[in-house]
This record gives sequence, C-alpha cells and structure tokens, in this order.
Amino acid sequence: MSTVAITALASDPAHSRRKPLAVITGASSGIGSAFARRLAAHYDLLLIARRGDLLDSLALELHARHGCRVKVVVADLTDDAQLNTAAAAIAAEPELDLLVNNAGFGHRGLFWEADLGAIEKMHRLHVTATLRLTHAALGVLVGRNAGAVINVASVAAFGQRAGNASYGATKSWLATLTEGLYLDLHQAGSAVTVQALCPGFTSSEFHDLLGENRHTLAPPSLWLTADAVVDASLKGLADRSLFVIPGWRYKLMLGLLRKLPTALKLRLEQRGLRRRT
Repeated sequence: MSTVAITALASDPAHSRRKPLAVITGASSGIGSAFARRLAAHYDLLLIARRGDLLDSLALELHARHGCRVKVVVADLTDDAQLNTAAAAIAAEPELDLLVNNAGFGHRGLFWEADLGAIEKMHRLHVTATLRLTHAALGVLVGRNAGAVINVASVAAFGQRAGNASYGATKSWLATLTEGLYLDLHQAGSAVTVQALCPGFTSSEFHDLLGENRHTLAPPSLWLTADAVVDASLKGLADRSLFVIPGWRYKLMLGLLRKLPTALKLRLEQRGLRRRT
C-alpha cells in the first residue's frame, strides 16, 4: 500500500509567531526550491515532493535561516492515494495563504512512439494533481477571501513543437484552467488571486532528466535562472497579473506568435524544431 510521510520537521516552539502558510509542490529542486527559499522569510511552509532527503535538508536550512515552521510531505502526486492525502493536508490548513502547483516533468517523443505509461503519469501530475490540490486550497482561500494559487505552466502552453504534444497539451490545460478560475473568482467577488506562470527554458534538472543538451536546445540568452522566474512570478502576484511570462525575449516572442495566422505559426514552429535538431 502506498503511504505518505507527513513530518513537521522544523517546528521550534521557541518561534511561536505563526505566519501565513505557503504550500509548494515539486519543492525539492529547481523552481520549487527557489520559491521555498524566497518565501521562507515571510511564510511558514508546507513542502511536497517525492524525495524526502532533499525536502528534509531544505526544511532544516530554511528553518535555521528564517525561523519559519516547515512541514514536509513526502508524496508521489501521481499516486491516487498519496495525492488524496496531500490534498487533505492542504484542506486542513487554516493559515493557508498560497499554493504553488510546481511539480512536473517532461517526456519527449513522437506521440504514437512514446511510452504511454509515462505520458499518462505526466497527465496525472500536471492535470489531476493540480485539479485536486487547487480544489482543496480554494476551499480554504475563498472562505478566507484572501490568498493566491500559482500554477506553473510554460511557454509551451502557447507554442508547440514535434515530440512535445502531451507536455504542451498539459501546460495549455494549466493556463486555461487558471484563466477559468480567474473568471470564477471574479464572478464570486472573491479577493483570491490566481496566476499562470509561463517560463521558457529554465536552468534546473528538468532537461538533465530528459537527457537533453542545453547548448543545443537554445542559445544562452534564452535560458532563465529559477530565481529570475520566481522573481517575475512574485512581482506578477503583487500586480495581480493572470499570466506571467518571465523574460522580455519570451514576452516578445509569444506576443508575436499569438498574432500570427495558424499556417504561419506552424511553419515557424517547424523551423524552430529544425534549428534545435
């Protein structure tokens, strides 16, 4: 049977002042750990990821540096039982103020040749996990009439390339869901904020796990740091921006791409693929 380890790893009674709570999925590395490090000065944290050793180390580091409470949830969000436990943990947090749905991974290959199990797992993580955790979080946030949800999508939500159909589809779904939530919250007169964070190429282990060479994927000018992505996200959150696209180059590219006729857009996507290969 699958189990979930939920540990209040860094919770020193000497630091008794409670802060608002931020929940971050995929918190063990990359953009997730960058969010944790940036938010720890002002939030208590609930960190969710599969790799407990990395979460434990991060939790102790942040507690020592900022005195924040840190709860660690070791869970594989593609597993239904573990996902339900994580969602229940979020729903039970009365101080919840921010959810960052960051957990994700990529899988490359022509759709009919790719491993169907890996594709389905990616959809469970990007779509089903985001759906359930966001539903749990909004149950708290809307009741408080405060707080925010950040869904980490991608520039791939707006432009495709061959071998990337499923990943782009899940990121498009994330962007569309976030826009729909924005409209629902506006209709309800809620002060809760939602954001679709859409970074481009970001230096993290994401591409390393895919076995991709960063130098052949994109020129150095297109690579973002995880810290720069988080900075853009938090600035956008303060401005209540629905879509946040870090980096002026990506803003320009996507602004132009959205205005193109479909036939021309497809030709540019095909040309971009040839350059990368």
